[in-house]
Amino acid sequence: MGVAASGKTTIGRLLAQRLDVPFVEGDDFHPAANIAKMTAGQALDDADREPWLRSLTRWIRDTSCAHQGGVISCSALKREYRDVLRAAGQGVWFLYLALDEETAHTRIAQRTGHFMTARLLDSQFDALEPLQADEPGLTVDATAGTDAIISPVQAAVARFEAGEPG
Repeated sequence: MGVAASGKTTIGRLLAQRLDVPFVEGDDFHPAANIAKMTAGQALDDADREPWLRSLTRWIRDTSCAHQGGVISCSALKREYRDVLRAAGQGVWFLYLALDEETAHTRIAQRTGHFMTARLLDSQFDALEPLQADEPGLTVDATAGTDAIISPVQAAVARFEAGEPG
């Protein structure tokens, strides 16, 4: 989870590969109307995110019922969104890729071919509620290199799956 350009897709794909589970890109679950709105530079509101959350929870439920793990890269900016996702299946755990606004703007300016623009990034920071201590998951510095992120994350996931604290 995290704002645009925090590395969710890169880290998510790598983590899924290391855990040998499916990976899905949360952006692919947005209805066409949401993509059109964001492409036009308009921020999504809670009502816009409702069908997206329903689609994500359906995937989590199906994956959980099949007793198969998985990794989803998605913003999950608000606690209430994460609560909905957590309620959808067993063992939902969040990795928050924390990123400062300046770095996020620099990264997003270098992106091509994505609907998320620098203009929309500010709305994501406005909506962002960082992962709280009582939520299962881990917060990491998204400016660290991929290797510096993925090894501790993989270890934290293993501890979570084993039922160990922290």
